[in-house]
Amino acid sequence: MTTIQPTAVSADAMDVATREPQATPRRDRHSHPFRRPDPQELWGWLFVLVPMLLFLTFVIIPVVMAVVLSFTDYAVIGDVGWVGLENYRSILDDPIFGLALRNTAIYTVMFVPLGVLVALGTALLLNRDSRAVNLFRTFFYVPVVASTVATATIWYWLLNPQSGLFNIVLGWFGINGPAWLYDSKWAMTAIVLMSVWSGFGTNMLIYLGGLQGIPRELYEAVRIDGANAWQSLRYITLPGLSRTTFLISTLLIIGAFQVFDQAYLLTKGGPGNSTLTVVYYIYNQGFGGLKMGYASALSFVLFLIIAVFSLINFRLTSRSQS
Repeated sequence: MTTIQPTAVSADAMDVATREPQATPRRDRHSHPFRRPDPQELWGWLFVLVPMLLFLTFVIIPVVMAVVLSFTDYAVIGDVGWVGLENYRSILDDPIFGLALRNTAIYTVMFVPLGVLVALGTALLLNRDSRAVNLFRTFFYVPVVASTVATATIWYWLLNPQSGLFNIVLGWFGINGPAWLYDSKWAMTAIVLMSVWSGFGTNMLIYLGGLQGIPRELYEAVRIDGANAWQSLRYITLPGLSRTTFLISTLLIIGAFQVFDQAYLLTKGGPGNSTLTVVYYIYNQGFGGLKMGYASALSFVLFLIIAVFSLINFRLTSRSQS
């Protein structure tokens, strides 16, 4: 009987036979030059592209065009000539621009502190959990979303020297109310009051968010130590709202130097140019006098002024926080 001898197998052959098959390396889909685009990624780029195109069309391109026009005598009608820095030199010798800048500075000095105080005071009163409080929050925010024309119409009648509510209330106390919008001494004050009333709702909500971010444990700790309400406000609330106050004050400064519609709707810059603001003067030069080149130069001077005052506000706020 023939015996079948087992075939000798080498160690290398056994190692190959017992080795597990290696997985085929997977190609990264992002490294393929002709990969199929991910629909989610395409939608993401689309959502980014739309606002960027709008920003380019309505901000970047107009700014660049305004920069170029500020060095020309562009007047809408006629040829355009290059004048260099002549428009900027004319600003230094323009007495009306100096008057408008002075009026805007007065408006800013009155509007910014009053806007901060009204927004902060209202936020402190409404920083409670109650249905009535929610109703008042909505009520105080209504002027923000209201039309500026409608708001100006309301205030025009409130400030009427004969039948306005302001003078009627003052008459109850034996005070003869001024002719608000027709007196150069009171016209700017009237515009400031309207501006504060129509815009404090947004700042109130910002302050409410800041108040809710202050830990309750701090108030409990100072209450245990015997602190009263004023001390809690001074040592806990105001320091805790320092960054919020910086944000609000910066926004108010920027808005104050750009004030236009209130003066345009209520007083038309009068009486006697007492409410003529920088933006109103730019509007008159550009669209009234068709001096678009000069108006563009005025716009960039205003931009520099806003930047300087915003930087000063930042420095002052940073120093108070340190």
